[in-house]
Amino acid sequence: MPGKNRDSLEPVRWKSGVLEAIDQTRLPGRLVYVRMRTVDQVCSAIRSMKVRGAPLIGVAGGYGLVLAALKIRDGDLSQARSQLRKSADSLISTRPTGVNLRWAVERVFKASFQVDSVASLGDELRREADAILREELEAAHNIGRFGAGLIEDGDTVLTHCNAGALATAGYGTALAVVRSAVEDGKNVSVIATETRPLLQGSRLTAFELSRDRIPVRVICDNAAAQLMAQGVVDKVIVGADRILGTGHVTNKIGTLPIALAAKFHSVPFYVAAPVSTLDLVTDPSRVVIEERDQREVLLIGGRRFSPQNVGALNPAFDITPPELVTGIVTDRGVVSQPLAENIRAMFG
Repeated sequence: MPGKNRDSLEPVRWKSGVLEAIDQTRLPGRLVYVRMRTVDQVCSAIRSMKVRGAPLIGVAGGYGLVLAALKIRDGDLSQARSQLRKSADSLISTRPTGVNLRWAVERVFKASFQVDSVASLGDELRREADAILREELEAAHNIGRFGAGLIEDGDTVLTHCNAGALATAGYGTALAVVRSAVEDGKNVSVIATETRPLLQGSRLTAFELSRDRIPVRVICDNAAAQLMAQGVVDKVIVGADRILGTGHVTNKIGTLPIALAAKFHSVPFYVAAPVSTLDLVTDPSRVVIEERDQREVLLIGGRRFSPQNVGALNPAFDITPPELVTGIVTDRGVVSQPLAENIRAMFG
């Protein structure tokens, strides 16, 4: 039966003092885990995109701070918190655009003020990280429940990048909506943009959906508008790395042109994300757009296709203005237009 996979993906887990996460750079060829014992290893895994997806890197960042705490065995609490602060800042700096990472790391760091001895730091921070993991998984299922009603039987949904179980603690955000609709008995098919330059759509989204036996086809990123013009796409649903109080949505580079095409062709454009992705204080002009290594663009599979004397620009994200967004599916409900007003009403 479509939507019933062989076994659920477990993107991240804590085992005997070691943080384990699926190495997403090895998919779809191999499903293996990267094992992290230090905060530096967590930072490296996030930077290299072995661990990726806004909610997931938040969870991983929280556990990264736990690993840092477990290395502190003596000294007073003030010194310990000073060390933890440095580790927290290192974790946050790995992916500056997404808001979930900072939110989770700061929440775990704050738990350090609930203890009265260095010896209890690790256990207390671990409890907070465990709580974040549980809450993010519950949030993913709530997103699916709230969003399923937006999908009609027979819909073809276009999605960009990977906003599935691999990007979260499990189940997904945009793909949670699809999964929940399928579990409700609806026939749903998905079009996944390949998502250059690291191909999260063709490698990860297609992997997840084919594993769940949900029909999926991969397209080149620049084919989305034409398929909308042909009437092939019924809905667009994407995830988000940061949603502002104004309704501006920061997501994987390439989201904005899809939103523009959807608006022009009157295709509903939805964003799905947990409340941990909300940033109610930052102005759109102050969002830092991460610029990644130009080699991600210039090389494909380790082989260079551009001339040696040519460089590249590689912004990792773009910002979609609220007027292009039909609605935002959160774990507390669907935010409809006008977004800024309704975000304030629901979360302010």
